[in-house]
Amino acid sequence: MSKFLAVGKVYLVGAGPGDPELLTLKALRVLQKADVIVHDRLIAPELMDLVPARAERIFAGKRRDHHHLPQDDINQLLVDLARSGRNVVRLKGGDPFVFGRGGEELETLVRAGIPFEVVPGVSAANGVGAYAGIPLTHRDHAQSVLFVTGHTKDGEPDLNWTAICQPRQTIVIYMGLKSLAALCNKLIEHGLPPDLPAAAIESGTLPVQQVIAATLATLPEKVAGRRFDGPVMVIVGSVVSLRDRLAWFDRAREPVDPDMAEPAASRATVLHRPASGNAGRS
Repeated sequence: MSKFLAVGKVYLVGAGPGDPELLTLKALRVLQKADVIVHDRLIAPELMDLVPARAERIFAGKRRDHHHLPQDDINQLLVDLARSGRNVVRLKGGDPFVFGRGGEELETLVRAGIPFEVVPGVSAANGVGAYAGIPLTHRDHAQSVLFVTGHTKDGEPDLNWTAICQPRQTIVIYMGLKSLAALCNKLIEHGLPPDLPAAAIESGTLPVQQVIAATLATLPEKVAGRRFDGPVMVIVGSVVSLRDRLAWFDRAREPVDPDMAEPAASRATVLHRPASGNAGRS
């Protein structure tokens, strides 16, 4: 028997924006054959229930201004785990290639000669917009959509404002809560109207989702002083005005006649825990 272990493989998997039923079938299959899961903070507990009991779980989550593991350490961890001969799932919220640092992690794997596969997920922008009743594009409102990050190192947003402040365009801002006032001021300063509809969505796609709808000028004031426990995404553009008519998820959560309510235990779900610790092995 060779003293050298075969190199394992890393699966970079998008878990979707929060609702566990937005997990893809391929992601489910990969999770159920994993030997070790390296997961972020914004992963629904129900998804971790799908992982075989034998699999090791490693938390590598990040919260604003606090990283449980620095990114360089995460990169090296993936290399070390794969070199130990195990199948590794790097599980990220949303889609790993949309502000998820998935590309950075894969570059490290390439340099180390580690095989990998990418399993895309429903992005936060797509999922949160859909559950908030805000289409990102619409023939009468927006013919383009732009994803930007509101994360800054020195507190001052440094973006291509000319490209961002275009008419009939939807702007989706990831990680923009901390710098929201500065971002909104910059957008107005570079030509967007102060009364342009805007919304901040907390914990999008989850039962606790909250949507704060306002305008570009008034959104920072409406958000100020509120405590947010979940991630917040900001959407700016005329499409936000459609929310009043399209907010299906909010209406689905409205109180119903208890005599007509469907018992929770009777609701079917496509997600199931593996039948045994060896489920999913080939």
